[in-house]
Amino acid sequence: MVRFSFEDLEVWQRAIDFADEVIGTVDELDTDRKHFRLIEQLESAVTSVPMNIAEGKGRFSKKEFVQFLYIARGSLFEVITLIEIFKRKKWINEVQYDNLRSKGNEIGKMLSGLINSIKKSS
Repeated sequence: MVRFSFEDLEVWQRAIDFADEVIGTVDELDTDRKHFRLIEQLESAVTSVPMNIAEGKGRFSKKEFVQFLYIARGSLFEVITLIEIFKRKKWINEVQYDNLRSKGNEIGKMLSGLINSIKKSS
């Protein structure tokens, strides 16, 4: 099977796992779904992280790749904000919140490290 270059990036792999976990958590939300827009926004933001990493890796310059990594990091921050809201609404519990926030923090550090690495080599 042919592999795409972005699939070898550990940060992309972690972002895919994170998206899968967040979507799984959303499927179990304890809400009457009247706030469906927020749920859709969370799913959109969490899938945007690995999609922007992949799209950036497919660009022709390091500068463009870095720009897409910044977009991925922005989407990650959006996810963290939404899970904070979900915790405050008691749609997710403290354990779920801490777990997702910890994984998000790890991905954020990886994105920042990759950005800095690319910028130094340019």
